[in-house]
Parts: sequence; structure tokens; C-alpha cells
Amino acid sequence: MSYSLSATKLKTYGQCPKSYQFRYEHKLPSPTIFGSTKLGNALHAALANVYKDWNYAYPLPSLDWFAVCWQQHTSELTPTQVHEGWVALQLYYERYISSLPQIRKPLGIETKVRANLQVRNIEFTLSGRYDRLDYIDDGLELIDYKTSKSVNPPPSVDIQLGFYYLILEQIYKKALKRLSLIYLRSNEKLTYEVTPDHHQQAQSLIEDMAMKLRCDQEWKPVTGQHCDRCGYQKYCPAITTRPEPLPQDAREVTQVQLALGF
Repeated sequence: MSYSLSATKLKTYGQCPKSYQFRYEHKLPSPTIFGSTKLGNALHAALANVYKDWNYAYPLPSLDWFAVCWQQHTSELTPTQVHEGWVALQLYYERYISSLPQIRKPLGIETKVRANLQVRNIEFTLSGRYDRLDYIDDGLELIDYKTSKSVNPPPSVDIQLGFYYLILEQIYKKALKRLSLIYLRSNEKLTYEVTPDHHQQAQSLIEDMAMKLRCDQEWKPVTGQHCDRCGYQKYCPAITTRPEPLPQDAREVTQVQLALGF
């Protein structure tokens, strides 16, 4: 049985292996994420419809087409959210659509992807999901829509780049060249170029994780600013002098099956 791995898992592990162990090995409840996701979900769904349902025999969709797609996903929103979402889509249209000679059909939209990787005789299943994937001249560009009001670059973007490089190269036989984060509500865009170092960083983290899984080594805590937001402080020996014992229903650390070649 392969060991399932996601970008979120790998980012957690890269930040603090002990937090990873608490969350994914012992299956302790993760910290609660506050705030409604309805507006974000509606914006993602509307943009998915914009690209999926457009007739590419015509060069460009109109703003009316954006309105039709948006109206399909507003039933659970408040009037304020409907207004904010429509303003965000108008800004998107003005910046990314109206000036184009012709809209290009994406390679994929709202797609789940999976690839296999064997490291140190352990089979990993790499699983992810992307908002949009485009062909560019020399490879692939991954588009990630963000709906937060503020532009906060993710702290572990390098790990995300390397992880998706591994998956997409196996599936599409093309190299990931670029990740673009589009902040819909502030009309800003951050772009990261993928380098061989990103690939190597992700590969090295997975290799290190494989060693811990295979040899049952200690998942050592790494302290830093992230500790202030960690929901596992009471169990952590690096933060608490007398850490609490794990709950009785906490799962035992996963025993993985080696993939032996003969």
C-alpha cells in the first residue's frame, strides 16, 4: 500500500516534522480555520465555468458571459458578497481577458492529479488539485486563484513548486515552468519561476520523510514563528516543559510497506 502525500502534507513536514507527526501520523484534530469560504468557492466555480463552458470557436467572451457564469453560484451569498464577487470578476476580466486578441483554452481546469513516486523502497502517491493549468511556450503554467483581501505570499511556495513539478511532469510529460497566484479581490498577481532547485528541494524532503517512515526515526520538532499558530503546543516537547500525553484515541504511527524489487 502506497503512502499518500499532498502539497499541504509536504509543506507541513518541511516546516516542522513533529507537527506533521501529530497531524498526519497520529491523526490529531488540526487547528480550526475561521472564516466563511462561500465567497471564495463561488468565485472559483464561476471562473471554472467561464473557461469550461466557453465556445472557443469565438475569440473572446464578453463581460455578459462572466455575469451569466457568476449568477449560477450566488444563491448562498449575502448581497454584500455578491457585490464583492462581481467587482472581483470585473477586475479579472479587464486585466486578463479584454485586452487579449483571443482567449486560449486551458490544458486543465479544477482538476485532481495523481502520480506515483518510489523513494528508498517506499511507494508514494502524490495527490494534488489545481485551479487552472495553461500551456506556455516552454512548458506549463499553474494558475492558483486567491480570494483573500490581502496579498500574502505563501511561506512554503518553493515546496509547492517542487511538488507540482514532480506530479505534472509525470502526467503531462512537460515541465512546470511557472506558478502564478492571482488575487481576485485586490487584482494583483504574483508569479514564480520554477527552477531545478525547487525540484530538488521537494525530492529531498520526500527522501528524508521516506527514511523516517522506513526506519521509524524520531520526528524532531523545528521551532519558529509558526509555533505561535500551532494547535499542538501542549503535546510538543520543544514548547512545553511537561507535554501532555497524546489522547487515547490517537492513532499509532503508520507502518508502511516496502516496495521491493526482485
